Amino acid sequence: MSAVFNFTFVPWFRSVAPYIHTHRGKTFVVGIAGEAIAAGKLQSIAQDLALIQAMGVRIVLVHGFRPQVDEQLRAKGHQARFSHGIRITDGVALDCAQEAAGQLRYEIEAAFSQGLPNTPMAGATVRVISGNFITARPVGIVDGVDFQHSGSVRKVDVAGLLRTLDMGALVLLSPFGFSPTGEAFNLTMEEVATSVATGLQADKLIFLTEVPGIRMQPGEPASDDNPIDTELPLAAAEQLLATLPTPLQPTDTGFYLQHCVKACKAGVERSHILPFALDGALLLEIYVHDGIGTMVIDEKLESVREASSDDVGGILQLIEPFEKDGTLVKRSRTEIERDAHLYTVIEHDGVIFACAALYPYPEAKTAEMAALTVSPQSQGQGDGEKVLKRIEYRARQAGLNSIFVLTTRTMHWFIKRGFQPVDPEWLPEARKRKYNWDRRSQVLVKKLG
Repeated sequence: MSAVFNFTFVPWFRSVAPYIHTHRGKTFVVGIAGEAIAAGKLQSIAQDLALIQAMGVRIVLVHGFRPQVDEQLRAKGHQARFSHGIRITDGVALDCAQEAAGQLRYEIEAAFSQGLPNTPMAGATVRVISGNFITARPVGIVDGVDFQHSGSVRKVDVAGLLRTLDMGALVLLSPFGFSPTGEAFNLTMEEVATSVATGLQADKLIFLTEVPGIRMQPGEPASDDNPIDTELPLAAAEQLLATLPTPLQPTDTGFYLQHCVKACKAGVERSHILPFALDGALLLEIYVHDGIGTMVIDEKLESVREASSDDVGGILQLIEPFEKDGTLVKRSRTEIERDAHLYTVIEHDGVIFACAALYPYPEAKTAEMAALTVSPQSQGQGDGEKVLKRIEYRARQAGLNSIFVLTTRTMHWFIKRGFQPVDPEWLPEARKRKYNWDRRSQVLVKKLG
């Protein structure tokens, strides 16, 4: 085995191990757009889900079937009709939906059964169980439009889902529900996935979709200056939704985002929008630090927020031991009071456990992250990464292209999280004038986007 392979594999495996531990025993609800299956991505997605389940994650998989139903309708010479972003399901459309769902369930179960040698499924045993876990009601007549057999979720059989997950099975749900009288209703994958995630109080709701995520400047073309916003606080996501027109198509910015927001407001800690076009998108989002799509997070659960003048005492208490041992440059109370608005903190039960400050240099399109500190009581629990993510978000919102740090002892921690060493001459002129050449701090830079 080559030394190069060892050099790359071992650090990589060590870097993903914390996420494997973190996610073991957690519950993920994954919604797959029918377009992903139509694009031939089912096999690789099934393999990735089997890997994730093998690492101890409990999975509920909800499939969509928009293109498959449309194809069935075309074959029967029947036109697909939509209103308010919802399919109008007449008798013919209902038959087509049932046929499409049956075919897709067969294909998905087959994909999870292919334990072929030399593939990620080798040796895997994935039990796929479906059932009538969703009770539905009709959408009815809205603005004079009769949606006929289109429905919405009335109730989720949470106890039944939990019993099935406890058996070690992967639960597969089609976007169908049944009334107490046995009438079938065509639902949307997005509503089913969101309702199930909310009912289970899942740890993650993940949509594998046609879109790569939410861009920093929604509605503007993709570019290096308009990257995917990898972490969107719930409050910011709600504000964005309020500015958008009512989403009607899956490619509309708010189409999946509205469901992510609804899930997070109802207790799901994190919701994700991922592109199915990128091979391994699920693995990259779940087991790599920066991820690749957009994650909506309820920051109240994380207690991550910007600091105020009331936090100065807590910040001083947190950083003082690290100033004494030389890890941090000493800062006066006056300096911290002046710069309190630049700090991000993590607070648990009135105690500040982590902090960092963001000092912008807008003329150079960069900012310094300073005084990143995590209490010894909570080190190893990811608080440093949470603060870093929030600092990156603040920098992006300010239109900056990078952030940099000066450190004498924690260089490797930053390198593992995407920072690169540079010569101190790289620093913005205003910061270079304050650089302490005697301290010989390492300068590391991370590009944003």
